[in-house]
Amino acid sequence: MKRITTLVLLFLATSAAFAREPLKLDPVNPHYFLFRGKPAVLITSGEHYGAVLNLDFNYVRYLDELARNHLNLTRTFTGVYREVPGNFSIDHNTLAPQRGRFLGPWPQVDGKFDLTKWNPKYFARLKDFLQQASKRGIVVELNLFCPFYDDSMWNVSPMNAKNNVNGIGNMARTEVYTLKHPDLLKIQDALVRKMVGETRGFDDLYFEICNEPYFGGVTLDWQRHISGVIVDAERASGTRQLISQNIGNGSMKVENPDPNVSIFNFHYSRPPESVAMNYALNRAIGNNETGFDGNADAIYRFQGWDFLIAGGALYNNLDYSFTAGHEHGDFAYKPTTPGGGSAALRAQLGILHQFMDGFNLAKMKPADSVIAGGVPEGASARVLAETGKQYAIYIHHGRVVKNAKPHYVVDASEHTAHLRLNLPAGSYRAAWLDTKTGRAIKQGAFKHAGGERTLDSPGYSEDIALEIRSANL
Repeated sequence: MKRITTLVLLFLATSAAFAREPLKLDPVNPHYFLFRGKPAVLITSGEHYGAVLNLDFNYVRYLDELARNHLNLTRTFTGVYREVPGNFSIDHNTLAPQRGRFLGPWPQVDGKFDLTKWNPKYFARLKDFLQQASKRGIVVELNLFCPFYDDSMWNVSPMNAKNNVNGIGNMARTEVYTLKHPDLLKIQDALVRKMVGETRGFDDLYFEICNEPYFGGVTLDWQRHISGVIVDAERASGTRQLISQNIGNGSMKVENPDPNVSIFNFHYSRPPESVAMNYALNRAIGNNETGFDGNADAIYRFQGWDFLIAGGALYNNLDYSFTAGHEHGDFAYKPTTPGGGSAALRAQLGILHQFMDGFNLAKMKPADSVIAGGVPEGASARVLAETGKQYAIYIHHGRVVKNAKPHYVVDASEHTAHLRLNLPAGSYRAAWLDTKTGRAIKQGAFKHAGGERTLDSPGYSEDIALEIRSANL
């Protein structure tokens, strides 16, 4: 009887784990996610997408580092695309495994891939990665495809005819993600269905159709085809996970949105104009890749805070301090590396996550008009608010330089803000937050008769945050 009771309890515990509702858009405010019963934003400083396909990468240590810093997102590629050492000047690139250390979804036969069979070792590793992430409350963006930026990537892809035993993929790299080649499309469709089936039951997952499809000949009709395959496969498997579409570098308005897509992701969206441009779509807007702005932490901290307070739902800093052998994020990358990442930055982004998590996000929306004046010269200020109840305000001194890639130039001198805010009558509590330490450096309570109210910040450098809450909350 005792053994039967134990088995029943084990079955119930397992069933409960898989009965969790998958990550979805918050039905009250679909600009945010609902994850494990709570409105959520997704924030991270993550490795360069090779955690599963690179056998030398210890993803448990990596996920531990994210969780330790209160980060709840990572992004990984499936293995249809990988890089080779030297691509993009990335030192110890996790997407460029050493010889013999690449793991793909298809098995190899005499050094070539068989695209009609599946590699059980790959799917075991993928599912363990998802499970380890789930234990730590980390959501995984599973990026299905990626264009081949140059021949060096196409030359090592399993989908290239010279690398598989099936003779499939005898084409230019710019035609891989089109509807022109039914034999290759059949392989891609089968992979999508396999991914959906193998990840069924995980609540910490969403699919991205294709990384940076605005390069390498990827067509919109192919992207819509793939989103349709995902939905059809999910219908067959009895599951429903969100789909993301990567729209562009920088900011632009989404035209003719795919109804299957719930997340519109951008790269290098700084300043975060993509949020306001697409807010009316009532879907999550994300910035899921950063870089090419130097190595300094402040630049990427600015981008995270700015994007989230603008009303964004997702921020992923591309962190080059993670490599195989340095899964705790302590790799000393070269200054020529196209981005940043550090232990200090991860802690600071964790502070951002905790700050956002402290609000009832489902009731908040962008409200920059709350600020009537008093922003220091050269600074940028944003407000996210539920009028009369809760306000998240962020000020940074990153002067925007608009060229081929707009970026922030940091003013690190000391400043003081004398913010004039339009607030309804009520009693409030306010706290100024140091974004680098998470410490409240000035706080107090006040009663307000309505109209403008001036709040003076303490002295600060680079950036500062302010939270205001009704005393009745």
